[in-house]
Amino acid sequence: MTCDNEVPVPEVRAPVRRRQFLTFLVAAPVLTVAVPGTAEAVIPTLPQPAEVLDLGDVLILAGTPTAGALAVLSVGEDGVVTLELPRAEVGQGITTACAMLVAEELDLPLGKVRVTLADARPELLMNQLTGGSNTMRSVYGPVRQAAAAARARLLAAAARKHGVAVERLSTKDGAVILPDGRPIVYGLLTSAAAQLTGTFAAQPKPAEEHRLVGTPQSRIDARAMVTGQFKYTLDQDVPGAMPTVVRRPPTINGSVRSVDSAAAKAMPGVLAIGVVPTGVAVVAETFGQAMAARDALKVTWNAGTIDALSDKEIRAKLQAAALPFVVPPLLTQHLDMDFDFAFVSHAPMETNSAIADVRDDRAEIWAGLKSPIVAQQTIAAAIGLPESAVKVHVMQGGGSFGRRLFFDAALEAAQISKALRRPVKLMWDRKDDMRHGRARAASHHKLRATFGLGNVLTFEHRVASVETDFRHGLGEILTATAAKLPVGGNLSFAQTVFLTTCKVPYNFGVVTSLLNEVPLRMHTGSWRSVYSANTRGAEEILVDQLAKKMGKDPVEFRREFLKTARQRAVLNKVVAEGEWGKAMPKGFAQGIGFHDEYKSCTACLVEIDARDPKNPRVVRATIAVDVGRPINPRGLEAQMLGGLTDAISTTLRAGLHIDRGLPLEGSYSQFHYARQKDAPLDVKIHVMPATGEPGGAGELGVPAAVGAIANAYARATGIVPRSFPIIFPVDFEPFPR
Repeated sequence: MTCDNEVPVPEVRAPVRRRQFLTFLVAAPVLTVAVPGTAEAVIPTLPQPAEVLDLGDVLILAGTPTAGALAVLSVGEDGVVTLELPRAEVGQGITTACAMLVAEELDLPLGKVRVTLADARPELLMNQLTGGSNTMRSVYGPVRQAAAAARARLLAAAARKHGVAVERLSTKDGAVILPDGRPIVYGLLTSAAAQLTGTFAAQPKPAEEHRLVGTPQSRIDARAMVTGQFKYTLDQDVPGAMPTVVRRPPTINGSVRSVDSAAAKAMPGVLAIGVVPTGVAVVAETFGQAMAARDALKVTWNAGTIDALSDKEIRAKLQAAALPFVVPPLLTQHLDMDFDFAFVSHAPMETNSAIADVRDDRAEIWAGLKSPIVAQQTIAAAIGLPESAVKVHVMQGGGSFGRRLFFDAALEAAQISKALRRPVKLMWDRKDDMRHGRARAASHHKLRATFGLGNVLTFEHRVASVETDFRHGLGEILTATAAKLPVGGNLSFAQTVFLTTCKVPYNFGVVTSLLNEVPLRMHTGSWRSVYSANTRGAEEILVDQLAKKMGKDPVEFRREFLKTARQRAVLNKVVAEGEWGKAMPKGFAQGIGFHDEYKSCTACLVEIDARDPKNPRVVRATIAVDVGRPINPRGLEAQMLGGLTDAISTTLRAGLHIDRGLPLEGSYSQFHYARQKDAPLDVKIHVMPATGEPGGAGELGVPAAVGAIANAYARATGIVPRSFPIIFPVDFEPFPR
């Protein structure tokens, strides 16, 4: 980007306020602005190191040096405003929320805003990673400021053109309004605004003046999605890129020893076959032909990294790895509980996929990526090109839940394209995704609470987990490399994530939470809520049992021990709206859970039908949520509903069985994620009134719902679940390896 010489233009300058921002020209006649101001300007409440409380604060601080360059916004001659967003949309609704911020600041109809996903931008050091429920928290300031800066230039252009003071102008419905009421649409001002030089003060609207932000809005991409017009990665038409699949090993991390491809090469449509680090790649004219040839390959394999391990052995390793308690059980009254959680697939609707076109001197990649900078850097190193010669396009993903923090498909596609010297359109099938994709790590939990005289004196939680892979770092090669170090690498990342997300929201005396990870070489990754879903879910079960042992109602117990009035208000709301304590038929029961994270908090109250304990079903749910300032309440409701559905799935039925080094599950028919029949027809979500700045929402909804469902099951059946999912048989015939 370039910056013109700045020459003051006194007659069109707006009054200078405390925080001023320099807008700068990129191209004309399209007006393009960004805000290279200070981090203090675009993030008014920037946390200080001593005030860092959660993972979102860590991510915001890491991105501080480039916060001003985060948002690039263009106003076209057609009056359409385009925001280039350096984050990944994977269904969470951030493009709609950001479009609302732009439309609000520019007094523009929402339909006049377009949001595109930025290519990998290495200059955004540690600031192009989508995760930690952090997108709206980190872009709220920069996007509003960029839009306010564009509005200031448009006003200045109108003021100069019509010889009036800028203070006499206003904006409405995508136009500057002259003092006599005449509108000048933005499209007529973009060329003049782009040619202006000078310093312009631009202040985003105060929240009390918002007319669009905070109101429920449907997704701006909804029509394209439901009508099949939306283009995901495999919908891209890249010249020469042909359907490609990979024959994968029969165990995790196995490798090719030898391959006989003669029969496969003779099959119709087959274009190329080659060995790559992950298996044997097959390129054909159609995906059907590629899959048929893949299945015809005769491959012998080297061993994988966990061939001798199944669920029983992994669970034993985890139980042995749990760190000891500090408080002896004989000193006071106490309650001990332990829990086991299985591996869980991310299972997004869109399987892993990527397109790659690798040439001798350059490469181009298309994929759904939540960490595109480190993807670009890693791919460049793997194929022997300079980083500047590798272009990475971020495509919208069909779901992620943490899966697309890793760029396995993009790297694999690049390696295949280089090896076979042709563009490729790589697709993982569902079995690939289930068995060789990423998964939430299995974990074991030990908890001990001591109590006396009506108070909880100590609360200890010991978590032992299979190591969660954090080798994406904070989204670029520096921290990604640190996460690979043999000493203190992944452990430091894991502890940071654990300690900044898993916090007990109750006044329970002396609280200690410790994580110990077992470094098994498996394909793990952050799964929605990372450690919190299991850790806080287990704690909420113990809270119910602790209340029972102390002779108190679960709700009254939580109300007594929650730390803040804000938390109690959320709890009270869900209790009132969900009719806690009402009479229910035998086999039915209510359960409640609470969670506080990412500057947000939520309570979930569910009703379960467990007349058949082996076939439980959540029939009603009430959720209250406080995220500070919701940008799009309808999007927030969708996030909380998604969290509830994930909790129903993984608490009751969905998990992966590991058998001799490979998951048994290979399809949705085997991985028992909740079906439509498993979802409650009666779900009410109550968004608390807006206060302050936005908190996180994407991962907030799972932990409270996990606790609520488990507690409802315990109350309905008299059986407190200790192993999850609760219903977990191998009730299918596994696919051949």
